[in-house]
Amino acid sequence: MYQPSGQEGWQGRLFVRAKHDPYTLVPVITRTIHDMATDQPVERASTLEDIRAEVLTPDRLNAIVFGGFAAVALLISVVGVAGVLAFSVSGRTREFGIRMALGAMPRNILTNVLLEGFVIASIGVAAGVVVAFALARAIGRYVAGVQLPGALSFIASAVVILAAAVIASAVPAARAARVEAAEVLRSE
Repeated sequence: MYQPSGQEGWQGRLFVRAKHDPYTLVPVITRTIHDMATDQPVERASTLEDIRAEVLTPDRLNAIVFGGFAAVALLISVVGVAGVLAFSVSGRTREFGIRMALGAMPRNILTNVLLEGFVIASIGVAAGVVVAFALARAIGRYVAGVQLPGALSFIASAVVILAAAVIASAVPAARAARVEAAEVLRSE
């Protein structure tokens, strides 16, 4: 297939469909081209798969790097939620002990702490969405072509962060549910 030189420069491309390994055809095709025109150069024989891989490599690298950063950010948020809840649970140990002494079920305390973790994460996700929209609009004024991610991206990331927060809340919640009422009341 040859394209006008105004579009491609002074190079032409020849596409060949092969049923077997296409690289075995390179010497035959090169010889045929040289038989037709001895001064015609033949350079860089490659398959469409090779060209596609070459074109997509930077995008794959970006996806891997940004995915790594996203994983680190998610880990930091999980550790943050777990830390805040662990601190909150340790400060409320007496309250949990008194609740247990008055007949509260460990399941209720567990649910209460998990719900608290979910609320903390929900507030963080809501604030993050608001800031993300505001920053995207502000950047969009100065940089051409900036587009907001789709709603599916925001929903998926919010669900992942909320699920991670609930999972991170499980350890402090389990610790709160195992509080021994008698020991807590004795220590005060």
